[in-house]
Amino acid sequence: MDTASPQPKRRLRILTWHVHGNYLYALTQVPHEFFIPVRADGRAGYAPLGSKIPWGANVHEIGAQDVARLEFDCVIYQSQAAYEQDAPMLLTAAQRALPSIYIEHDPPRPYPVDTPHPFKHDRGILVHVTHYNALNWDCGEQAAQVIEHGVPFHRPLRHTGEKAAGITAINGLKKRGRRMGADLFEWSRERVPLDLIGMESEQMGGLGEVPNLDVAAAMAPYRFFYTPIRYTSLGLALIEAMLLGMPVVGVAATELPTVIDNGRNGFVHTDKRRIVDVMRQLIAEPALARQWGDEARRTAMARFNMDRFVRDWLEVLQRVAGATGTSASPRAGAEGLLR
Repeated sequence: MDTASPQPKRRLRILTWHVHGNYLYALTQVPHEFFIPVRADGRAGYAPLGSKIPWGANVHEIGAQDVARLEFDCVIYQSQAAYEQDAPMLLTAAQRALPSIYIEHDPPRPYPVDTPHPFKHDRGILVHVTHYNALNWDCGEQAAQVIEHGVPFHRPLRHTGEKAAGITAINGLKKRGRRMGADLFEWSRERVPLDLIGMESEQMGGLGEVPNLDVAAAMAPYRFFYTPIRYTSLGLALIEAMLLGMPVVGVAATELPTVIDNGRNGFVHTDKRRIVDVMRQLIAEPALARQWGDEARRTAMARFNMDRFVRDWLEVLQRVAGATGTSASPRAGAEGLLR
């Protein structure tokens, strides 16, 4: 059973970027203060947080042009662009020298074994979100560790499974192509009933984008969650489906084979025909889908719960920046920058 997450002795002031909204929401459950740079044009990495996610009072938008005027205890990078291009323009030399963390959300591209990671920092730690990412990146001598996903979930909402079909949740599937399994989704949909949700999913006959907080409810009526992805990390929507009590069926790639135990909480394989056969079985046997789904929920609650996630992040932040912080208030004259 999870225990309550400890409270830090001092709340750190952390600069990070708005890259993956759902992950950022989970990260900001860690009891520190987070500062997110935004730009008026809303360009990638600088879009306003908006109101679709219930951000806490510890999350603060700041103008990108004002970053250099604020004091921070730690910088968390979440993309190569932020680390290599944006930081030299926005941050002072002293800010770039602060204790730093780089969250690596993806495995390396284009090559899965010979790609050196760009993050090099004497006072930094590279945090991978899956062991699969850590296995494939060449991190050299850079300190690194894995903090697996933590996914908030609504306890009253459960999988119902009355719809004899599968559901897939992937943004921009058509343009992302074979890496994300666009071809496998189309091939499978010709053989079993499958629906697709996500941004631009209409381009593949899907149901369109579903607001973040409504994704779980949209998935709950389907018999199973299907993932056709060949090469990525591990999707948050997939974990959210498991937390509902949905079985997962899909391609045995990415981190997924360490999560799914065939015949217990789902089924994964590299033979697309066998995957389709199992989807047909779950459509024909709703009781089996419920049985696997109950196990999937137990798996996800044990492995991806928020208490563990918060504890892991508190530990790494204490180790990286806990003893080197600045004042808990903005530099004089900067109060008006917080909004």
